[in-house]
Amino acid sequence: MSETVADHVLTRLREWDVEQVFAYPGDGINGLVTAFGAAGNKPRFVQTRHEEMAAFAAVGYAKLSGRPGVCMATSGPGAIHLLNGLYDAKLDHVPVVAIVGQTARSAMGGSYQQEVDLQALFKDVASEYLVEVNVPEQLPNALDRALRTAIAQHAPTALIIPADLQEETYQPPRHEFKHVPSSPPDHPRASVIPPSEEVARAAEVLNAGEKVAILIGQGARNAVTELREVAGLTGAGVAKALLGKDVLPDDLPYVTGSIGLLGTRPTYEMMRDCDTLLIVGSNMPYAQFLPEFGQARAVQIDIDPRFLGLRYPTEVNLLGDAKGTLQQLIPLLENKTERGWRERIEKHVGEWQETVTRQAMLEADPVNPMRIVHELSERVPENAIITADSGSATNWYARNLRMRGRMRGTLSGTLATMGSGVPYAIGAKFAHPDRPVIALVGDGAMQMNGMAELLTIARYRELWADQRCVICVFHNGDLNQVTWELRAMGGAPKFEPSQSLPEVSYADFALEVGLGGIAVDDPTRLGEAWDVALSADVPTVLDVRCDPEVPPIPPHATFEQLKSMTEAVLKGEPDAWHLVTQGLKTKMQELLPSRR
Repeated sequence: MSETVADHVLTRLREWDVEQVFAYPGDGINGLVTAFGAAGNKPRFVQTRHEEMAAFAAVGYAKLSGRPGVCMATSGPGAIHLLNGLYDAKLDHVPVVAIVGQTARSAMGGSYQQEVDLQALFKDVASEYLVEVNVPEQLPNALDRALRTAIAQHAPTALIIPADLQEETYQPPRHEFKHVPSSPPDHPRASVIPPSEEVARAAEVLNAGEKVAILIGQGARNAVTELREVAGLTGAGVAKALLGKDVLPDDLPYVTGSIGLLGTRPTYEMMRDCDTLLIVGSNMPYAQFLPEFGQARAVQIDIDPRFLGLRYPTEVNLLGDAKGTLQQLIPLLENKTERGWRERIEKHVGEWQETVTRQAMLEADPVNPMRIVHELSERVPENAIITADSGSATNWYARNLRMRGRMRGTLSGTLATMGSGVPYAIGAKFAHPDRPVIALVGDGAMQMNGMAELLTIARYRELWADQRCVICVFHNGDLNQVTWELRAMGGAPKFEPSQSLPEVSYADFALEVGLGGIAVDDPTRLGEAWDVALSADVPTVLDVRCDPEVPPIPPHATFEQLKSMTEAVLKGEPDAWHLVTQGLKTKMQELLPSRR
């Protein structure tokens, strides 16, 4: 049989070393589905329960493997379903390629069933590269450019292939007029270094500073050794944007932890008091958590010129990759012998660690959600991968989980979309089938799509050498993050019709689909439950009933602000006094004397 266009698409994906495509079938990609069968399911067609989950899984795979994720969907509704996951990739700068079917060419423009203007639909989300393939000769160039652009621009791209074209005989380009050649798949790399005079200017700024702070993001991931050296020479503390939480471990005494609303008090105080700021590979958008404008001289390093000077008035902007640029900078830095600033930072970090431990061990009804992550942090394997969904669980991931060893962690950093935690974990298991994966997910996200994706985990788990995949559900019966936002931002009490969730046992559901399930409603059993889940020979749901009234209080919150929120919630909260008590108990832990 002759090779079809669909056959050639899969051939080329294999040549690009694509091992799986996260997808959902439909008649708009029938030709491609047939080609998977003819190719012995290589690359593997990983069937998620929904196209949005396919895109999320591709994002999780890309974030945690360093390779492009590939997702696939049918025309019309399937293509539309991909959008949320693709926007997650766009906003977090992740290489993902979407291959999408389309109505047959002869029917286009005729209001045919499921006909959607896919060029218009994907124009924004796949703005770096979007093409519809209308003749076989456009391949392989179109697919190659989609992959190369996704990799080079750290962005989603999209390839639209009409249904009838997929079944046509493939004709390679003849490399003549209007036929575009394509080189074999490769992965070229380069180190981008700024001019030496700009590096020297940056060194002057950093050398002049007496209180240096460093903020790192995911763009600093290739520069771990260099970051440690710069922090050592400058006596700086290092704060982490959420997407950079796993860049440096939290057992380094000068790492102050996360920044922002979900950040730590040592980070808040360091940014408040520093006189010099170095930003490496971060586009953290909350400028109010950076030093006051005019307070600090600032240097920024980023590979993308669009983000230089965007969040803070930086004096020197260095266009380059983090590792190479820091290597050029280090020989020019003076070793600061005055260590008062560093000692102060380390003292605050130690006190904060004691504070969050005390907060986590406070009694609650029935389980303190901070304790869930605290107990995990005490026993998580050093090669584990953690995914966190968007919601109140994100607070505890940001503040209570201490990274160490080779741990990796990620979440939907910029879009902050619900429902990404479980499909991210699926993508992580395909990226690293030999490593344990833990997803921290609220019950709202589980009901949104996580429960359905447990079926996907059950279906593919046998492919994973390490069966440890723990889905930890923060079971509080409430859309908790929004509830707290209503209280803190709107001064409004919880609105039960919008916030309360239907009751379901996530542990029982897991058992029904062939996975492990552990239900916990006693804090004294929580550590043991984590031990069982982290040693299980089957993916396991840890269903923990936790208190929705434990507040995610920002580190900069004052008692006056808490008073204002309290007055608002007392107007109509169903369990107001419990809420107030938990808030006061939590905030009081910050005022207790340190035992260091």
